[in-house]
Amino acid sequence: MKRFKALKNRIKTREIMVGEIGIGKNNPIRVQTMTNTDTLDIKATAQQIWKCVQAGAELVRITTPTPKHAKALQAIRQYLKKQYHCKVPLIADVHFLPSAALEALKWADKVRLNPGNFLDKKLENIEIKTSKEYQKILKRIEKELQGFIQQAKKIKKPIRIGTNHGSLSKRILNKYGNTTRGMVEGTMEYLRIFQKYHYNQIVVALKASDPLIMIEANRKLVFQMKKEGMDYPIHLGVTEAGSGEAGRAKSVLGIGTLLLEGIGDTLRVSLTESPEKEIPVAYDILQATRRRITQAEFISCPGCGRTLFDIEKVSEKIKTKFSYLKGVTIAVMGCIVNGPGEMAGADFGYVGSAPGKIDLYYKEKLVKKNIPQEKALKVLEELIQERLKN
Repeated sequence: MKRFKALKNRIKTREIMVGEIGIGKNNPIRVQTMTNTDTLDIKATAQQIWKCVQAGAELVRITTPTPKHAKALQAIRQYLKKQYHCKVPLIADVHFLPSAALEALKWADKVRLNPGNFLDKKLENIEIKTSKEYQKILKRIEKELQGFIQQAKKIKKPIRIGTNHGSLSKRILNKYGNTTRGMVEGTMEYLRIFQKYHYNQIVVALKASDPLIMIEANRKLVFQMKKEGMDYPIHLGVTEAGSGEAGRAKSVLGIGTLLLEGIGDTLRVSLTESPEKEIPVAYDILQATRRRITQAEFISCPGCGRTLFDIEKVSEKIKTKFSYLKGVTIAVMGCIVNGPGEMAGADFGYVGSAPGKIDLYYKEKLVKKNIPQEKALKVLEELIQERLKN
């Protein structure tokens, strides 16, 4: 039985290399996070990065508000290599200062720019009344970007153009309002300038704290890029999602919806928690959308009055024991009323058949019947080992 027929093919994008990690094209959808330490505290930042890498982060972004912070990436990289033999790509997060961006090009594997505040701050007091005046401002932005683009081309460093709903420039707000169209247009202005100077090592991100705005903005971005012949990889995230269940729910809605539509090449789950806690959520979203399978898949019923064993406790034991089985689906069902039917498509099934008795299934076929519950987990393990060998 084939599942998830409605899943759309992933939109094809170009490959961008960030250090040794490929983003876009046929690469897996990458998982990243961002440190929340003081960047100038080399040891603390490196230690936090290592925690994130151990949790599964493939890229890590670091705030670099000044040239001094950008240069600190050199020491952070050295510390990671010496203490942990870690070569995770480091991304510099730059706002406001072009000097910080230029310094970051020397030490980071990728540099993030925010069109809303990178150059517009010095221009926001200029009154724009006509289309001609607007174009004149764009020319000034292009002139300011030329030096940065040439340096990026020279040392072959990729750039992320990252626009946030909450930080659109005054110029964009005056013309388009605080809208998804404004997010897209503010981003496209930069993309067109980079394209004009034949630089295409770019990842694009449109984020918002409202997942519905984030979804709409990315859909419009994909449409506009296709219209203008651009195929840049897209980074997904619901920024400022918060913490706990609410933050996770927003991220699942925003990121998961776009992944199911074929949009997205890399992602970050932004939680108000330690950054390493973002990583499992990211992989869970990828697993649930079938965009990247990294562990076993577990199906279990919620339980009801017919349930014949402690399904919560047993499910957790089975999940803990077999989570390493990448791509294998295991169903845990409390009774035979819905069990065999609801676990359709599972590779293995653990189903309550009578008080204290368990039936085991393989590919929806009953293969072990009325096993004492205290022995069932061991028998399931033997069954899995036997079938996966063949």
